[in-house]
Amino acid sequence: MRENAALRSKWGLTGRNDRRRLIFFAALAAALVLAALFAEALCPYDPYAQDLSIAEQPPGGEHLLGTDRYGRDMLSRVIIASRSSIFSALALVAIISVAGTVAGVFCGWRGGWMDTVVMRISDLFLAFPGLVFAMAVAGVLGGGLHNAVIALAAVSWPKYARLARSQTLSEKAAPYLAAAKLAGCSTGQIVFRHVLPNIAGPILVTAMLDIGTMMMELAGLSYLGLGAKMPMAEWGSMMSDGRSALQTTPWVILAPGGAIFLSVMIFNLLGDAVRDWLDPKQR
Repeated sequence: MRENAALRSKWGLTGRNDRRRLIFFAALAAALVLAALFAEALCPYDPYAQDLSIAEQPPGGEHLLGTDRYGRDMLSRVIIASRSSIFSALALVAIISVAGTVAGVFCGWRGGWMDTVVMRISDLFLAFPGLVFAMAVAGVLGGGLHNAVIALAAVSWPKYARLARSQTLSEKAAPYLAAAKLAGCSTGQIVFRHVLPNIAGPILVTAMLDIGTMMMELAGLSYLGLGAKMPMAEWGSMMSDGRSALQTTPWVILAPGGAIFLSVMIFNLLGDAVRDWLDPKQR
């Protein structure tokens, strides 16, 4: 009895800690999103205004993160670039998670030749390194932030399709679905009321952990010239534009690089917190 009470107490404490971590990192992620949403109001200077008289000033009182070679305030550019960097990553994760889940649930539920065709297509995409494949697709499309999102979406959906398919096959054999069929539920009701809610946990965790990954891959494509184009402020393109001045004006690269690091860390920690919160072993 004492051991059971101790275990219940331990699990309860763990559950509370997981909830606190989830709330904390969710608040940080929400703050990032809100800052990106109201980026224009938060910028102390015009992020696109050029003033060669103050070009390449080091971080100081008036310009906390310094200025670039055109005299543009780096803090303002980092803030305004958060809109394109963060929202593009969120949109990309939403696209691939929804598209992959729909394909996976359909294949897992219906089976047959369509399942075989879609899974072989996913095998084809998974046979190549994701970022290399995305570079090829973005190059064919001609670059640009929208084309970079399309390129990464085209090569990233198979992971969600396979995950959703495996979870659907597992749920499909569950006894409660047989009871739902006997109760007269249609296929749509079974999928939307029973299957999707039960497979949403792993997909949600994967999506949360993918936000940071997609953010880095979008920045990587922009750094290589296959993503955002100047004069659009985007963290990857800003690092690419200042890479030649790393030894003379390092703040030009360190400022957007630090923004990427901070954002990716927050979203990854949020994904870990969501995973721990949804873990049934913690209940």
